[in-house]
Amino acid sequence: MSAPLLHIESSPLLPGEADVVVIGGGVVGVFTSYYLASRGIKVALLEKGRVGAEQSSRNWGWCRQQNRDARELPIATRSLDLWERFAEETGEDTGFRRCGLLYLSNDEAELAGWAKWRDFARSAGVTTHMLSTEEASERGKATGRKWKGGVFSPTDGTADPSKAVPVAARAIMAAGGTVHQHCAARGIELSAGRVTGVVTEAGTIRTKTVVMAGGAWASSFCNQLGIRFPQASVRQSILAVGPGAAGLPDALHNSLVSVTRRRNGGYTLAISGRARVDPTPQQFRFSREFLPMFVRRWRSLATGAFEGLRQGHESLAKWALDEVTPMERNRTLNPRPNKRQIRLTHQRACDLLPELRRVAISDVWAGYIDSTPDGVPAIGEVEAIPGFILAAGFSGHGFGIGPGAGHMIADIITGRTPIVDPRPYRPERLKTGAWGKVAEF
Repeated sequence: MSAPLLHIESSPLLPGEADVVVIGGGVVGVFTSYYLASRGIKVALLEKGRVGAEQSSRNWGWCRQQNRDARELPIATRSLDLWERFAEETGEDTGFRRCGLLYLSNDEAELAGWAKWRDFARSAGVTTHMLSTEEASERGKATGRKWKGGVFSPTDGTADPSKAVPVAARAIMAAGGTVHQHCAARGIELSAGRVTGVVTEAGTIRTKTVVMAGGAWASSFCNQLGIRFPQASVRQSILAVGPGAAGLPDALHNSLVSVTRRRNGGYTLAISGRARVDPTPQQFRFSREFLPMFVRRWRSLATGAFEGLRQGHESLAKWALDEVTPMERNRTLNPRPNKRQIRLTHQRACDLLPELRRVAISDVWAGYIDSTPDGVPAIGEVEAIPGFILAAGFSGHGFGIGPGAGHMIADIITGRTPIVDPRPYRPERLKTGAWGKVAEF
């Protein structure tokens, strides 16, 4: 029930000190570490399990500008360029390619919304093409259906979730940084209110700067420091089929199902937005903050079971720095897929693209998508603790915008002009300014 993932070796020794310690070996933590190491910064990346083993390998692999919220569009655009440049800089293959993303619809309201976004995107210099009935039906001929319209975003693309983060971690080590797998960060040491070190299960690293990029674990970690970070996660179930289906688009979205070509010639199948809400203490704690998002998206969500409690990532419990933590008890969030959703996804995909009936299901998995109340990431230094930088709550968009987020965080730490304006992502906005401002896409 785990998503496919490339295995890499870790750095042999934990350093006694570092300029920056990054906690969390997902796409954001890895690219943050890479851009720091490439600038000569002594950086140590800590991952409690394997790099990329949680949501960074469990997503669709889409790297898109299309239908991004206005606050995220600049970082999405820059990320596409960085995905391309990374291969040129390092020689590592993340599987990234600008294959274009195809959207098809027979719903007039949905098409009108896409057209409205197209008009906005033009002002930001982004190219996207609205498709006529004839164009949409031709591009979607693998469905055997006639479509009222659609969108094709030619400069968007996909990368390979099974290898992108591990090969980026290799690039960190090649640039002089260190990567430590199966090494959980238990907490932060402070002096006069400032960061002075990170306590890990293998020892303490002295440092003045910490980046918390722990994905769905970030809020429970922040809670140890007295930081109130409103975060909630939902469980999405996905499946993959093996190679053999011919003539399908590389990446197709429809309101019923989304399909993405994998590097082995197979396809990932998912229903956009469809997820389970597993009740946890953290879910209840932040229920008021998430009410507007729930009202906006309740049709796509269903109540889950006790899977969230079993995983332990949304606990409100406190732990001591000399004891085993929840992250060590559960090295990788690997929740059970929802069987009903898997069956529905497969049925919808085969109905939409009959070629998929010729191939068998190869993998089934689930993952936790962590979100902020407004659906926009929290990225920036926490005012209450100088030297503590939060980078979490990517709301299902982290894989595509990971390179841009990592570059921006490295810019902030090294005092360079940020690659994009960091103000929309400030964590402090969640105290007062995020209520009701839910991302549109």
